[in-house]
Amino acid sequence: MKKSHKILLFDGVCNLCNGAIQFIIKRDKKDVFRYAPLQSEIGQKLISERHIDTERIDSFILIEPGVAYYTKSDATLEIGKHLSGFRTLSVLLSGVPHRLRDFVYDFVARNRYKWYGRKKECMVPTPKLKAKFLE
Repeated sequence: MKKSHKILLFDGVCNLCNGAIQFIIKRDKKDVFRYAPLQSEIGQKLISERHIDTERIDSFILIEPGVAYYTKSDATLEIGKHLSGFRTLSVLLSGVPHRLRDFVYDFVARNRYKWYGRKKECMVPTPKLKAKFLE
Protein backbone atom coordinates (compact mmCIF):
# COMPACT_ATOMS: atom_id res chain seq x y z
CA MET A 1 0.00 0.00 0.00
CA LYS A 2 1.28 3.44 -0.92
CA LYS A 3 1.82 5.81 1.99
CA SER A 4 -0.52 8.26 0.21
CA HIS A 5 -3.57 5.99 0.39
CA LYS A 6 -6.21 7.03 2.87
CA ILE A 7 -7.84 4.16 4.74
CA LEU A 8 -11.60 4.07 5.10
CA LEU A 9 -12.91 1.87 7.89
CA PHE A 10 -16.60 1.04 7.62
CA ASP A 11 -19.26 -1.11 9.26
CA GLY A 12 -18.91 -4.27 7.19
CA VAL A 13 -22.36 -5.65 8.05
CA CYS A 14 -24.29 -2.45 7.32
CA ASN A 15 -26.08 -2.38 3.96
CA LEU A 16 -25.96 1.43 3.83
CA CYS A 17 -22.21 1.45 4.53
CA ASN A 18 -21.56 -1.26 1.93
CA GLY A 19 -23.56 0.73 -0.63
CA ALA A 20 -21.57 3.84 0.26
CA ILE A 21 -18.29 1.95 -0.24
CA GLN A 22 -19.44 0.81 -3.70
CA PHE A 23 -20.42 4.43 -4.47
CA ILE A 24 -17.01 5.71 -3.35
CA ILE A 25 -15.05 3.07 -5.27
CA LYS A 26 -16.82 4.02 -8.52
CA ARG A 27 -15.94 7.71 -8.06
CA ASP A 28 -12.41 7.33 -6.67
CA LYS A 29 -10.79 8.09 -10.03
CA LYS A 30 -7.37 8.88 -8.49
CA ASP A 31 -7.26 5.65 -6.43
CA VAL A 32 -6.98 7.57 -3.15
CA PHE A 33 -8.69 5.11 -0.81
CA ARG A 34 -8.19 1.64 0.63
CA TYR A 35 -10.93 -0.06 2.62
CA ALA A 36 -11.35 -2.33 5.63
CA PRO A 37 -14.37 -3.32 7.71
CA LEU A 38 -14.32 -2.10 11.32
CA GLN A 39 -14.90 -5.72 12.33
CA SER A 40 -11.79 -7.02 10.53
CA GLU A 41 -8.48 -7.74 12.24
CA ILE A 42 -6.75 -4.83 10.45
CA GLY A 43 -9.71 -2.56 11.24
CA GLN A 44 -9.53 -3.41 14.93
CA LYS A 45 -5.75 -2.89 14.92
CA LEU A 46 -6.05 0.57 13.31
CA ILE A 47 -8.81 1.57 15.75
CA SER A 48 -6.80 0.36 18.74
CA GLU A 49 -3.62 2.18 17.63
CA ARG A 50 -5.56 5.43 17.53
CA HIS A 51 -7.52 4.81 20.75
CA ILE A 52 -10.84 5.35 18.97
CA ASP A 53 -13.91 4.60 21.08
CA THR A 54 -16.14 2.46 18.86
CA GLU A 55 -18.98 2.85 21.34
CA ARG A 56 -19.23 6.44 20.09
CA ILE A 57 -18.12 5.94 16.50
CA ASP A 58 -19.22 2.81 14.69
CA SER A 59 -19.58 3.67 11.03
CA PHE A 60 -17.03 5.63 8.93
CA ILE A 61 -13.52 6.37 10.12
CA LEU A 62 -11.09 7.87 7.61
CA ILE A 63 -7.39 7.49 8.39
CA GLU A 64 -4.58 9.44 6.76
CA PRO A 65 -1.56 7.34 7.75
CA GLY A 66 0.97 9.39 9.67
CA VAL A 67 -1.27 12.47 9.68
CA ALA A 68 -4.71 12.25 11.29
CA TYR A 69 -8.03 10.51 11.31
CA TYR A 70 -11.54 11.81 10.70
CA THR A 71 -14.86 10.55 12.04
CA LYS A 72 -18.56 11.09 11.41
CA SER A 73 -19.41 14.04 9.16
CA ASP A 74 -15.77 15.17 8.98
CA ALA A 75 -14.85 11.79 7.48
CA THR A 76 -17.70 12.00 5.00
CA LEU A 77 -16.74 15.51 3.85
CA GLU A 78 -13.05 14.60 3.62
CA ILE A 79 -13.96 11.59 1.46
CA GLY A 80 -16.13 13.78 -0.78
CA LYS A 81 -13.20 16.13 -1.44
CA HIS A 82 -11.48 13.29 -3.29
CA LEU A 83 -14.42 12.00 -5.31
CA SER A 84 -15.10 12.96 -8.87
CA GLY A 85 -18.02 15.40 -8.92
CA PHE A 86 -18.32 15.89 -5.13
CA ARG A 87 -15.44 18.24 -4.26
CA THR A 88 -17.53 21.42 -4.44
CA LEU A 89 -20.41 19.92 -2.44
CA SER A 90 -18.00 18.81 0.31
CA VAL A 91 -16.47 22.27 0.52
CA LEU A 92 -19.92 23.89 0.71
CA LEU A 93 -21.19 21.47 3.37
CA SER A 94 -18.08 22.03 5.47
CA GLY A 95 -19.54 25.51 6.09
CA VAL A 96 -22.44 23.93 7.98
CA PRO A 97 -21.72 23.97 11.74
CA HIS A 98 -19.97 20.80 12.93
CA ARG A 99 -22.55 20.07 15.63
CA LEU A 100 -25.42 20.18 13.13
CA ARG A 101 -23.56 17.98 10.63
CA ASP A 102 -22.76 15.39 13.32
CA PHE A 103 -26.34 15.53 14.65
CA VAL A 104 -27.64 14.51 11.21
CA TYR A 105 -24.85 11.95 10.78
CA ASP A 106 -25.59 10.37 14.18
CA PHE A 107 -29.33 10.24 13.43
CA VAL A 108 -28.72 8.31 10.21
CA ALA A 109 -26.08 6.09 11.85
CA ARG A 110 -28.45 5.20 14.70
CA ASN A 111 -31.18 4.18 12.28
CA ARG A 112 -29.15 2.63 9.45
CA TYR A 113 -29.91 -1.00 10.32
CA LYS A 114 -33.63 -0.30 10.70
CA TRP A 115 -33.82 1.59 7.39
CA TYR A 116 -31.34 -0.35 5.24
CA GLY A 117 -30.86 -3.67 7.02
CA ARG A 118 -27.69 -5.56 7.81
CA LYS A 119 -25.79 -8.61 6.66
CA LYS A 120 -24.80 -11.54 8.84
CA GLU A 121 -21.17 -11.22 7.72
CA CYS A 122 -18.91 -8.55 6.29
CA MET A 123 -18.97 -8.13 2.53
CA VAL A 124 -16.46 -10.06 0.48
CA PRO A 125 -15.00 -7.93 -2.33
CA THR A 126 -15.03 -9.25 -5.86
CA PRO A 127 -11.66 -10.41 -7.23
CA LYS A 128 -11.49 -7.17 -9.25
CA LEU A 129 -11.87 -5.02 -6.10
CA LYS A 130 -9.84 -7.20 -3.72
CA ALA A 131 -6.67 -5.09 -4.17
CA LYS A 132 -8.49 -2.07 -2.73
CA PHE A 133 -9.25 -3.85 0.55
CA LEU A 134 -6.74 -4.30 3.38
CA GLU A 135 -6.27 -7.72 4.89
